[in-house]
Amino acid sequence: MSILGNRVLRIEDPRLLTEGGRYVADLRDDRLAGAVHATYVRATVAHGTIASVEVGDALAMPGVVAVVTGADVDLAPMPGMVRPEMARHYLATDRVRFVGEPVAVVLTERPEQGQDAAEAVAVDYEPLPAVVDIDEALTGETVLFPESGTNEVGSFGHPAPEGEGPEASEVWVRRRVVNQRVAACPLEVRSCAAAWVDGRLLLWCSTQSAHGARDALALAYGLAADDVRVIAPDVGGGFGAKAGASPEDALVPWLARHCGRPVRWTETRSENMQAMVQGRAQVQEVTVGGRRDGTIEAYHLDITQDAGAYPMIGAMLPALTRIMAAGTYAIPKVTSQARAVVTSSAPVAAYRGAGRPEAAAAIERAVDLFAAEVGLDPVDVRRRNLLPRFDDPHSTPSGATYDCGDYPAALEAVLAAAGYDDLRADQARRREAGDTVALGIGVATYVEVTAGPFAGSEFSRVELRPAEDGGVDVVVFTGSSPHGQGLGTAFSMLAADTLGVPLERVRVVHGDTDQVARGIGTFGSRSLQLGGSAVRGAAAEVVEEGRRRAAELLEAPVEDVVLDADRGAFHVVGTPTVSRSWREVADAGDGGGLHAELDFAADQPTYPFGAHVAVVEVDTETGQVRLLRLVACDDAGRVLNPLLAEGQRHGGLAQGAAQALFEEVVFDRDGNPLTSTFADYSFPSAAELPSFELVGLETPTWVNPLGAKGIGESGTIGSTPAVQNAVCDALAHLGVRHVDMPCTPERVWRAIRAAR
Repeated sequence: MSILGNRVLRIEDPRLLTEGGRYVADLRDDRLAGAVHATYVRATVAHGTIASVEVGDALAMPGVVAVVTGADVDLAPMPGMVRPEMARHYLATDRVRFVGEPVAVVLTERPEQGQDAAEAVAVDYEPLPAVVDIDEALTGETVLFPESGTNEVGSFGHPAPEGEGPEASEVWVRRRVVNQRVAACPLEVRSCAAAWVDGRLLLWCSTQSAHGARDALALAYGLAADDVRVIAPDVGGGFGAKAGASPEDALVPWLARHCGRPVRWTETRSENMQAMVQGRAQVQEVTVGGRRDGTIEAYHLDITQDAGAYPMIGAMLPALTRIMAAGTYAIPKVTSQARAVVTSSAPVAAYRGAGRPEAAAAIERAVDLFAAEVGLDPVDVRRRNLLPRFDDPHSTPSGATYDCGDYPAALEAVLAAAGYDDLRADQARRREAGDTVALGIGVATYVEVTAGPFAGSEFSRVELRPAEDGGVDVVVFTGSSPHGQGLGTAFSMLAADTLGVPLERVRVVHGDTDQVARGIGTFGSRSLQLGGSAVRGAAAEVVEEGRRRAAELLEAPVEDVVLDADRGAFHVVGTPTVSRSWREVADAGDGGGLHAELDFAADQPTYPFGAHVAVVEVDTETGQVRLLRLVACDDAGRVLNPLLAEGQRHGGLAQGAAQALFEEVVFDRDGNPLTSTFADYSFPSAAELPSFELVGLETPTWVNPLGAKGIGESGTIGSTPAVQNAVCDALAHLGVRHVDMPCTPERVWRAIRAAR
């Protein structure tokens, strides 16, 4: 009987719960003996030129080994994405562009000595006007990169043709929508340690992509890839913000070479909140038009992306937003345009969903706004406009080619589970009674892209080895990089099921570029469908080699030999009593076992989808929002392990609801961050969240042999607009049409007062 599809407990958890994780800051390794500790001196102004950096007082402090400034570093700057002239130095040299940008580094014998010494470094700034607001950035009155002459990084797309946009419809509505900047907040902050061993660079790093970090370091230091080894031990969360090596990580090897000793660095929480890449940060203008019967005829999305101080992947996120602009709907005309600008703030990069949640939030608010304009229930408008079920590729006007989907089924399943009609009846009773605590029901459907345009292929090597106890052990080497998802369990299940060996006999190796030949890492919900397919394929090749060896032992044709996976033994078809075990097969030949490796790439991305219903109560006198229910139907194709899938869904729902109600990175007009600690940056605990109600639906894809689509980001994508729509719905009878996220008590209260 196959183990696949069953609720298998995570094999990672016993170690994590009994011994604890082994994170970079916990490392005890002889190769780090005598390491010094790095503390970054960070900019205290958002925009200004550096007049001088005085390090004398810091050098005289106890335990200080060295102080390094930008003038000392001989590494080439990192070119800006799209605009190479918007380059970033590892340490700022002549100008700083956001509060928290590294200006110098203090190296000390003990970590606690670093903070005092860093404060003794005197940096003289000549302040320049900060550019915090993206509309202000577009004016160009203050330019962050004078040599570029503009704050605009790039533009994409075009407006709707004259006379063919939403404005040509019988009814149309336009609204400015803010998808606010948020912080990733991984529980493990950024951390790394570097040593040069026999001419090779060895870096331990908290990263989602050990091989990506290795390749970036090899390029920066002019080394061959084989001369760099990156190890990612346990990683305490990434959410896209640890997709590679940060500039601070990448400088640590240079510091180790500079002082001739290993160097360790672990940032503080406030450093993480100031300087780690952040997410979202789009201002959108949605325009939707159609007929009064609820048919949507045209949709236009205009995006302005805040890329932060230096253009990274965040500058390209509007490309994914534009591709997914059409959402789940059969809208004949979908157009979009976008631009990205630099501002005096931390750079923006990938954050759980990376451009796709922004697209879903835009179209789902647009549908609700259109429904209100034509006086129809938002569910009825969705029913009228959803794409019908399809099993063959479907191309959208926004440039995506969906693999397969059944969006109406997801909507109807979640509405039934939520008791939608009863909720509307309860809402009507409250409104008739004049209840000051309003009930809101929010609905969102979504489709997203996983293993998308930059997913590449993924590598796996499966080795079956003779064991000392007379059995066999299986080792799976994967280029994917787990950081909490349970990939060790998933890949072990695939190998065990394919080979017919007990699950406890399988070990998964990852996150070490010396042990794993190549890999891409974990992002974009790619790991199971690409990495898992590679594991399955490599294991299947091991089985084929096993059949060939077993055929020789059984003196039978290869085509007549089969593997009985339930027993882990080979036999000739029709004669199961005469068999050869995996151990016998592994001992055959040179006795060194069997192995196979495979790189798996899909022909196209997959497109998970779903529907969410959120129920909130809003105190109309105080603006306080309480999330009562969150019902989610998330279809990710064939589910390998429901326990792992549900864990990913729970985490995504929590983060999506958090963006809708709590989270926002805020700066003052001078570019000073006002949310640099967990005392200022709000996100929910379990006490603020309901027990999530999960609805199952599986539409297997044909894109990969597992039939699986990504699940890591789905919950984040559907829940955010559902919760926001619920808040707006609760206030609709008071004349409120829209509340920007996060729907905080103050923002809700002000919206109510403005409507009155």
